[in-house]
Amino acid sequence: MDDLIPFPLPSGQLAEIEAAHAQPPRAYHHFGHVRALLRHFHDVAAGPGWRQPREVALAMLYHDAVYEAGRGDNELRSAQLARESIARWLPDAGIDAGRVVQLIELTARHGSLRGEELDADAALFLDSDMAILGAPPEVFDAYDRGIAEEYRGKVPGFLFRINRRRFLKGVLAQPRIFFSDFFHARLDAQARENLRRVLGA
Repeated sequence: MDDLIPFPLPSGQLAEIEAAHAQPPRAYHHFGHVRALLRHFHDVAAGPGWRQPREVALAMLYHDAVYEAGRGDNELRSAQLARESIARWLPDAGIDAGRVVQLIELTARHGSLRGEELDADAALFLDSDMAILGAPPEVFDAYDRGIAEEYRGKVPGFLFRINRRRFLKGVLAQPRIFFSDFFHARLDAQARENLRRVLGA
């Protein structure tokens, strides 16, 4: 059992989750990314808290379970896998599978969501996923290289660079990078510093 997961999971379920994150081989969206989110889970739990902690934790575990760079249905397929796995492994645990699915599907809309569309748990969950933007420079740079590596051979290099730059410029232009006050206060300044540096802005 991974010590960061905040409630017991069947060992077979955890093994399946970890195996999913190893296929195809990934430079960033592997199980290490999930563990980073789970560390943020515990930070939030010790701060503002979660209203549906088990559902959020499961969304973190499954949100990138299906990931192929360049595909537009990764989130939908990950959400479907989460629903099927909850039914299989946790049928009597009282988990709101629909909520897990909703949270995962929200990750497809990074960059287009508005804060007023989100409840507190959704805002904190999405901010956990984007917290890498406010990481120390060397960690952010490793993330940026990892994303580029995942797209190498999937999308023409010039097109990746154009789209990646557009995405990062869009994030920097937002009045708030993070939806929640918790992450905004902790990470906004560092995120803007990282983005300006890589954009040459």
